[in-house]
Amino acid sequence: MAQQAAEHTHDTDLLIVGAGPTGLFATYYAGFRGMRVAVVDSLPELGGQITAMYPEKQILDVAGFPSVKGRDLVEGLVEQAGTAHPAYFLDRTASTLTEDDDGVTVGLDDGTAIRAKAVLITAGIGKFSPRPLPAGDGWLGRGLEFFVPSFAPYAGKDVVIVGGGDSAFDWALHLEPVARSVTVVHRRDAFRAHQRTVDAVRASSVEIVTKAEVSALKGNGVLESVDITVDGETVTRPAQAVVAALGFVADLGPLQQWGIEVEKRHVVVDSSMRTNLPRVFAAGDVTEYPGKVRLIAVGFGEAATAVNNAAVVIDPSAHVFPGHSSEGS
Repeated sequence: MAQQAAEHTHDTDLLIVGAGPTGLFATYYAGFRGMRVAVVDSLPELGGQITAMYPEKQILDVAGFPSVKGRDLVEGLVEQAGTAHPAYFLDRTASTLTEDDDGVTVGLDDGTAIRAKAVLITAGIGKFSPRPLPAGDGWLGRGLEFFVPSFAPYAGKDVVIVGGGDSAFDWALHLEPVARSVTVVHRRDAFRAHQRTVDAVRASSVEIVTKAEVSALKGNGVLESVDITVDGETVTRPAQAVVAALGFVADLGPLQQWGIEVEKRHVVVDSSMRTNLPRVFAAGDVTEYPGKVRLIAVGFGEAATAVNNAAVVIDPSAHVFPGHSSEGS
């Protein structure tokens, strides 16, 4: 999808901040409600965390899909969102928000100002950066990576994955038939990953080394081996690739300065997905309310709820309930 060139001011009905699954579905739904829509995201590509972190992962909790690859889900959402003819502002950060009686103006970090009648925040976990591997200093891009967007580069390699969460075990499971060997190294003997995935990895040829840490990466220009320290003793293993799946640090960035009520890095909303600011709504993983469940499927429903309630703010003569999409005009 082509990125719109920087311009001084852009006028729209609804500005969506965040181009992950929830933001993309909200874009489609805004078009369905007849709105002009603009979308801003700090990443250079559409799809949010899925595109950046696990495009090859099979997603199992999206209605209508017994299993769908992350990349395929994003492609479908982008095609669906395209029916709204949105203006995309990618690789840019929504920095400032000012309000007046007729709407809001959001300033981007490149100087662009977007004038909107309402804003919908679908920023997920916000801007994120991976936690570093202490032993990996200087090795990024030379054998060390934080994400596995494609499995093909690991074919025939000895791969060491550091971490005990869902990403570590998902990548281990998917790389096992591709790589020459896969070893998971974790500092504890308990894992944060889903038990079913852990059981699948245990049943595979993947070696799991616990109560251990990768203490050194070695090689002459390119990665050749790693040192793994277990109970005070160090062993050396061949490795042409190390994946540091140690999680990431995330924050809402400039959004926290907009005057929005925030609780533990999440935006507080009511049942209409409205924040404490009258023209600002939120949906998806970024939101917080009693009983909140952070799933893609939940985000889709919240997107529709937010857009339908924003429709009345944008046009007071509109109705919250739009009718069913299956009904004829």
